[in-house]
Amino acid sequence: MRIAVISDIHGNVLALDAALADLRAQRIDQTVCLGDAIQGGPQPAEVVSRLRDLGCPVVMGNADKWLLTGVVTGAEPSSPEREAKLDAVRQWSLSKLSNADKAFIDSFVPTVEIPLEGGHNLLCFHGSPRSFDEVFLPLTPQEEFEKGLGEYVPNILTGGHTHVQYIRRLADTFFFNPGSVGLAYSHEQPGDEFHADPWAQYAVLTSEGDKLGLEFRRIPYDVTKLIEVYRQSGKPYAEENITEYKR
Repeated sequence: MRIAVISDIHGNVLALDAALADLRAQRIDQTVCLGDAIQGGPQPAEVVSRLRDLGCPVVMGNADKWLLTGVVTGAEPSSPEREAKLDAVRQWSLSKLSNADKAFIDSFVPTVEIPLEGGHNLLCFHGSPRSFDEVFLPLTPQEEFEKGLGEYVPNILTGGHTHVQYIRRLADTFFFNPGSVGLAYSHEQPGDEFHADPWAQYAVLTSEGDKLGLEFRRIPYDVTKLIEVYRQSGKPYAEENITEYKR
């Protein structure tokens, strides 16, 4: 059994199409999306359409919920200027979505469980099973990592939120983050020189009886085309996003 795990599309259907074309060229039995699918990029309605056609389970991410409600739940630093920018982008995104699109996003669920071969079970979420805002990184202290996720052992665990592809052992099982489809980037860069990567990331989990395998995929896509989409979108602050893709 082969499970494709995608996450953090953030309104970038060009990247999503690249990832979907790659996974369709393989033998994939099921796809699951770990949330933060719609908000942020220039193609929110197009991403909704792709996910609806795909028919896969979708986890509710913090950005998905914020898009629908406007309620800030995380602890990220903010300012009146930043909040005004975010709200302008949110309002623009909502203007591109039909009532049916919004109802589809509202149907996203907190967690998804997928039974695997050999008695294994995959538990899917955004930040953690408790909260889509919870953050786990490759260098999160082991004690904190185990405290946050240990109670969900022996499930195989997968979450998104941080846009970082990695795997960490947890007791006799493991946690993995598939990375970001629509906004991949390196965490090892100066905060004032942010650059997005020109590829889509996802992961494939394989179970064959008692055997397990995990593959991280990185699929290039046409950033020049994405920049043109931003320019034609009418999205507020699109030039700031375009700068993130120029090197």
